[in-house]
Amino acid sequence: QTCALPIFLQDRLFKNPKVTVLWDHAVEEIFGDRDPAPLVKGVKLRNVKTGALQEMATDGVFIAIGHSPNTELFKGKLAMDGEGYLLTRPDSTATDIEGVYAAGDVQDKVFRQAVTAAGTGCMAALEAEKWLARQEQRIAQTQAAE
Repeated sequence: QTCALPIFLQDRLFKNPKVTVLWDHAVEEIFGDRDPAPLVKGVKLRNVKTGALQEMATDGVFIAIGHSPNTELFKGKLAMDGEGYLLTRPDSTATDIEGVYAAGDVQDKVFRQAVTAAGTGCMAALEAEKWLARQEQRIAQTQAAE
């Protein structure tokens, strides 16, 4: 089985003595103490091939949803790069189709973080609002000319 990480990240991961790679496992439960403050003590893992459960002690959990953008829905409809990220104009969230904007993990291949997604989401909303305002102006001008 291959990892979805780029090769250089795979190499760093496999060489890190503090990392144990568990293939074919899913997190069933994160457990720990709730009082006085939430504290992770471990995880319960399920082997997706055998169904076997195991517990692993850990001080923390970082959830990452992957390194591949979820853009299959837009294939053949919006311009994408070779890795499947939606292409946008420089310093904009505008795609190659007027009035369509892309933000977050489907457009940002560098940072892929929630805070970046929130920022570009806000940017896309503002750009969409300006586009809609221009459409309203065009309609008003057309109606006034009639």
